[in-house]
Amino acid sequence: MHWMEMTPEELKAYVAGFGEKSFRATQLFEGIHGQRKALEELSNVPDSLKNALPAPLRGAKIVKRLASKLDETKKYLYEMEDGEIVEGVLMKYHYGYSLCVSTQVGCRMGCSFCVSTLKGRIRDLTPYEMLSQIYAVEENEEISVGNIILMGSGEPLDNYDNVLRFLKLLHEPKGKNMSYRSMTISTCGLVDGIGRLAKEGLPVNLAISLHETDQSAREALMPVANSYNLDELFSALRDYCDETKQRITLEYTLIQGKNDQPRNIREMKALTKGLPCHVNLIALNDTAHFAEKKPSKEHILRFQRELSQSGVSCTIRRELGSDIQASCGQLKAGSEAIKTR
Repeated sequence: MHWMEMTPEELKAYVAGFGEKSFRATQLFEGIHGQRKALEELSNVPDSLKNALPAPLRGAKIVKRLASKLDETKKYLYEMEDGEIVEGVLMKYHYGYSLCVSTQVGCRMGCSFCVSTLKGRIRDLTPYEMLSQIYAVEENEEISVGNIILMGSGEPLDNYDNVLRFLKLLHEPKGKNMSYRSMTISTCGLVDGIGRLAKEGLPVNLAISLHETDQSAREALMPVANSYNLDELFSALRDYCDETKQRITLEYTLIQGKNDQPRNIREMKALTKGLPCHVNLIALNDTAHFAEKKPSKEHILRFQRELSQSGVSCTIRRELGSDIQASCGQLKAGSEAIKTR
């Protein structure tokens, strides 16, 4: 493990191997993750230790920035040290800034409406590659990101160990010191990963990409449903809520004539009975490879009203950054991101 991806406690044991006192670990961690300085800029760290440490990681480098003309959303293309590209999105709300973070280059989940998965999973991102997306945006925009959503390219629970280390490093008081309650993990429904996460004791928010209420229809839309059916998924979600006392968010992309029907309202009510959850309705975002369309605004409003009247808590997500392809399902990865921008 690279020293820039170690916790302060791990760093103490690491620098002890160089004959250094434990306080040097605090200086290193705070300097890199708190003050965001380069190793050579840490004047309180002796040259003997600097020279003994492996070369610092470069992390994510912003190679392109796109600003929406419709709102204050911004999209970034990050290049990693090996040349791979991922995308991220900065969204401004009245309560502050939220950043959509990528966890993998590409994705192997195969969801029909999502372009991140077109080339499959190229590789996992490391904890520092995830951290450095935040660091790069904060430096570029001269802001402090208050919330993160793991909803960029990749399935976070398919890169479980790296994602958990990233979250823990982000939470460290000597680093970014972000509250776990300001972090959201979005998953297409990897039941085993949800079970592991429930036992971590971290009060992170969990969002589930549901998108269908019928098992066979969900299998056609999202291949993950062939491995974990709706009964298994909702059983895992109930266990998660019991274990964590957290409310779940269900992400539901509305597709015209497919999952926006009266039967979906009945099925959603049955699926969520007794589950502390909120349904986030999303109008399908256009992508070149998916032929389906989003419902009309009037139909979306009617669906939301009738779902709410059935007793299911739900809202319609505000569309952000659609003119720069920064909305849900539109983020590319790898060479697909760079060659089309």
